[in-house]
Amino acid sequence: MEERLIRVGITHGDINGIGYEVILKTFSDIRIADLCTPIIYGSSKIAAYHRKVLEMQPVNISVINQAEDAGVNRINIINCADEESKVELGKSTEIAGEAAFKALEAACNDLKRGVIDVLVTAPINKHNIQNDQFHFPGHTEYLEEVFGVSGKKALMILMSNNLRVALVTGHLPLSEVVQNITKEDIKSKLSVFNQSLKQDFGIIKPRIAVLALNPHAGDNGLLGKEEETIIIPAMEEMDKQGVLSFGPYAADGFFGSQNYDKFDGVLAMYHDQGLAPFKALAMEEGVNYTAGLPIVRTSPAHGTAYDIAGKNMASEDSFRQALYTALDIYRCRKFYKEATANPLRKQYFDKGGDNEKLDLTKDDAIDSI
Repeated sequence: MEERLIRVGITHGDINGIGYEVILKTFSDIRIADLCTPIIYGSSKIAAYHRKVLEMQPVNISVINQAEDAGVNRINIINCADEESKVELGKSTEIAGEAAFKALEAACNDLKRGVIDVLVTAPINKHNIQNDQFHFPGHTEYLEEVFGVSGKKALMILMSNNLRVALVTGHLPLSEVVQNITKEDIKSKLSVFNQSLKQDFGIIKPRIAVLALNPHAGDNGLLGKEEETIIIPAMEEMDKQGVLSFGPYAADGFFGSQNYDKFDGVLAMYHDQGLAPFKALAMEEGVNYTAGLPIVRTSPAHGTAYDIAGKNMASEDSFRQALYTALDIYRCRKFYKEATANPLRKQYFDKGGDNEKLDLTKDDAIDSI
């Protein structure tokens, strides 16, 4: 038994999108309050407005002044956005961006103080949230600035069940991708990915598939040399450090033949290469997880969805799964920390065991057409 339920900080995101809809639909099942202590950072008045527009049954939410006052077996909310903020469903407004940032800032401050355990963020609009404190392409980069360790980068992982896709480059124009694919960046992402699979998902010896940058994995240099000069050398160096990576695989054949089922994680070179197939396969219950930070943060894989805001059409499945995932990762990290706190000193080395790294290039060749 845990001493207390995990305290989950939830930011309301863009108040003109579907954030409150998926939050209210998730917590309309009061049984979720038996699993954790939810604390919404937002506005009780704005939440009530959304509930009325959506014609939902009332959700019992308790207003509290600070996270320390959160009650168990109930939904809690902290008013950190202006109660008079005007909601304009389906529109990007400066007021919505300000309300989204205030909620995010308040939740991050409480994470720093240790009064909440994990963070689940509803979608923001990356344009209207920009200000002097938030000048980033998205949540991931902001959280990296606030919580990151010097010299280490956060890693965005899109996940659903056993499919986990991470990116070497994130929110970049396609024209800038090539110059940002370096051997050091690939090594760094492989290292963070490998450690996250161990401590956050409980996988002892993770197997990571690496996607190629060019069509047909460069076709022996005919369609590009980055595989031979950058990606493969990076993988070889990480192999010496015990990171089991395979490939590089041509992305079309890899996803088309469902070979992702054979790996614990997939490292894509750029945003749409990894996220387009992921969302085609797992959009409804997909979760965005920010790895490589000392805190646990998840979010639904979808955006603000202005086009359906206020129409009672949004599915809460992705948000609910983001909540469950945050709880699972928090517990995994706690177990990993306890299990590795006092490792036994290695007494001998068994040279007779099987090779940890299987040669998938022979047994599971992936063809690309």
